[in-house]
Amino acid sequence: MEELLNPFHPSNRSEPTSLHDAGRLHFEGHGNRGTGLLSLKKRGHGSRSWIKIDENGNSKILELDKGTIMKHCSLPARDLRLLDPLFIYPSTILGREKAIVVSLEQIRCIITADEVILMNSLDGCVLQYQSEFCKRLKSNKDQADDLPFEFRALELALELTCTSLDSQAKELRMEIYPVLDELASSISTLNLERVRRLKGHLLALTQRVQKVRDEIEHLMDDDGDMAEMYLTEKKQRSEVYASSDICLPSDFSGGDRLDSKSAPVSPVASSIGVKRLQRTFSSVVSSSKHGSIMSSSCSSGENIDQLEMLLEAYFVVIDNTLSNLSSLKEYIDDTEDLINIKLGNVQNQLIQFELLLTAATFVATIFAVVTGVFGMNFTASIFDYPTAFNWVLVITGVIYEAAGSLMRLSIL
Repeated sequence: MEELLNPFHPSNRSEPTSLHDAGRLHFEGHGNRGTGLLSLKKRGHGSRSWIKIDENGNSKILELDKGTIMKHCSLPARDLRLLDPLFIYPSTILGREKAIVVSLEQIRCIITADEVILMNSLDGCVLQYQSEFCKRLKSNKDQADDLPFEFRALELALELTCTSLDSQAKELRMEIYPVLDELASSISTLNLERVRRLKGHLLALTQRVQKVRDEIEHLMDDDGDMAEMYLTEKKQRSEVYASSDICLPSDFSGGDRLDSKSAPVSPVASSIGVKRLQRTFSSVVSSSKHGSIMSSSCSSGENIDQLEMLLEAYFVVIDNTLSNLSSLKEYIDDTEDLINIKLGNVQNQLIQFELLLTAATFVATIFAVVTGVFGMNFTASIFDYPTAFNWVLVITGVIYEAAGSLMRLSIL
């Protein structure tokens, strides 16, 4: 009976009998590794490859469509679009009634109270998540763990995401520091192009880290969203309600049968008694449910610190990564300021040299004008006085000194 009700059971399969059935998804259970990675392409309408990890650490590769996942996890279609690799969405963590939707970098999964449905991919983070989570579940099977299943799955997703972003930031820092030092020592077009490319990578990585940080911070600020993520507690509570709804009416009906055997009762009196018992039972059950809901909400409000402490730990990690990237960007800005200062100094030297050439050209032009005037072949009375040329030399010398003084003042 359980196999018929559970759509994720690997034996719940049937051969397609029509083109429509062939277009629908079929479920395929595989091992942890092997031929399952060959089924990454879409099969059928809306079919994708997913990795199912149960609470015992067993993983299987399944082919599921959106409708099946929406029905099994009680998720709207817009939540599944966040997991679509064809679209680029910011990092998101959503708490729903029966599942937690996680989209952190390459890790896109749906976490329920007893299983994780991970989008299959050849990315290293996805494969690492699968192997590491299965390993942790199998190693901690006989050990008591304070965290429920959904928080352990969420913790691993946060851990791998923060570790991946921090390692990328360290690699970028190791790559960009030598380039900046080389650019500061020798400014060239090649070094400027390398710095421009690395700065683009830095800005893109900073935006990704900022999105993860903002999502964790937003989740920590909203107690209602954190309370929605206690899936195991909600599942146990719903099972208790279901068992109480089944057991209590049967007890009342058994009591009625015993009374009817002890003494005969008129039909009118028995119907009135049954109605009274039903009203009494409904009021008792509603009051007990209301009290249990209030107590559970209070307990979830008290136990919300468990998830808040988990998120706060990784918030510190991602905030430290963001601080390192910010300091790296400041170092790049300081290097750019230093380069601008050096370029401004070189530009000032060029301007001074240009002024020097202009003044020298002006002085040479004066002597050329005097030479040209006295080299003309025409008759003038000034040539009749030999001392007149001395005045020409004096005036030319004064103009030369004045031009030199102006040039020195302009350089200073």
